[in-house]
Amino acid sequence: MKFKAKLIGISTGGTLIALLNRKDSEVMGINAMDRVKIIKGQRIETVVVDIDKRGYLKKGEIGIFEEVAESLKIKNKDAVKAVTARKPLSLDYIRKKLDGVKLNAKEIDQIVWDIVHNKLSDVELAYFVAACYTNVLTMEETIYLVKSMVKNGEMLKLNRYPIIDKHCIGGIPGNRTTPIIVAIVAAAGYTMPKTSSRSITSPAGTADTMEVFCNVSFPIKKMEKIIRKANACIVWGGALNLAPADDKIIKVEKPLEIDAESQLLASIMAKKYSVSSTHILIDIPIADDAKIKNRLEAEKLKKGFETIGKKLRKKIKVIVTDGTQPIGNGVGPLLEARDVLFILKRDTKRPMDLEKKCLMMVSEIFSMVGEKNGYEKAKKILESGKAYKKFMEIVRLQGGKEINPNKMKPAKLSYDIVSSKAGTIKDINNFIISRIARIAGAPSEKSAGIYIRRHIGEKVRRGDTLYTIYSKSKDKMEYAKSIAVSEKGFVIK
Repeated sequence: MKFKAKLIGISTGGTLIALLNRKDSEVMGINAMDRVKIIKGQRIETVVVDIDKRGYLKKGEIGIFEEVAESLKIKNKDAVKAVTARKPLSLDYIRKKLDGVKLNAKEIDQIVWDIVHNKLSDVELAYFVAACYTNVLTMEETIYLVKSMVKNGEMLKLNRYPIIDKHCIGGIPGNRTTPIIVAIVAAAGYTMPKTSSRSITSPAGTADTMEVFCNVSFPIKKMEKIIRKANACIVWGGALNLAPADDKIIKVEKPLEIDAESQLLASIMAKKYSVSSTHILIDIPIADDAKIKNRLEAEKLKKGFETIGKKLRKKIKVIVTDGTQPIGNGVGPLLEARDVLFILKRDTKRPMDLEKKCLMMVSEIFSMVGEKNGYEKAKKILESGKAYKKFMEIVRLQGGKEINPNKMKPAKLSYDIVSSKAGTIKDINNFIISRIARIAGAPSEKSAGIYIRRHIGEKVRRGDTLYTIYSKSKDKMEYAKSIAVSEKGFVIK
């Protein structure tokens, strides 16, 4: 049928959708969620159909959402054709997985291709996520998924060896190791193209913290130029087209609160594969209130990483670390960024727990590439100022400039949470600390968050400050205070 395009001016966030008048849909024998091929000149796009039941469209008009308009270069009132189309092949394969059938490489590749090219609706993609959660992917399927995610995106190709990378499973407030590790490793002459995430449920992701210093959104060509000059970069992975299927899957997983182990493995390894990493350090913090609860869970995940690494010919080292409390003092982008500078500039206010963890992790990386006395070498690079110099080189190449950490002021409103009794700090609840920092405004308000003043094992007196909340908003501060008072993030005995 021939139609006149009516631009709706609404973005779906990815999925290709068109709107049909109810009478036109009846003539074509089409229901909601069916597909049509929209044709404009030599361009063709298969889209999901929704039905207009409120008279927004006249008969003979077709509503075009922004993604479809952009793909087909359609302008308002353009003449287009629409013909019925079959549903994507990948739906048959998703159905197979729902039935518990193992998928082959070709089937997984078709699913990933359809995800990347927005051929699946959010509902259909959710079925795939659910299928992989209830009928867990085998290791073979997981490797197929990793390879397909990489194939259906861009790849950073560097003519260098080794190429270092690291990843933390997450769930621990603070723990901002990446900027420090990258600075030390790059100062030692190794290549480390670090792509990092923004926060989804935490008070800050590495990209949020790095953004305090400089730009983190670059096309892949610019990323290559930064790496050639500095040996490293610290950029937001979401601005790149590296393993794009992963970002779309994560977007569906979060509302469902699904974090299937096979998809976690595939997600991390696809991102590492896509930047051509050869040596990868994985940090798995464990604690009752962390993502990974105990050593048994950690060892199972560790084995998965090692198996995939071997199949992909990557050198993988997995370390299981203590996640029983926040690491560092700052929780929130600016406060974490200040901790990073305190360490790199050797300031007396630097958090020693974060510094020691960074040195330990760099030591593990150096060991992977055959360096001896890695801890001592890492410490020497840090103390010499070479790591700070390298970090500032990266910051400048990414459009930033030098900042004095002592002039990095947190949000104006502050409130001290004090100990109600004397004793020893036995526990700090990661979840509660993260929640309060987010309520205070982090990460969207970069200067908001929490500064932790006491850690597990320290003795306190009644009235001693345990942590300080910072916020720009009076309402957010009042809410954060009420949660801090009622939920007791610190256990003192």
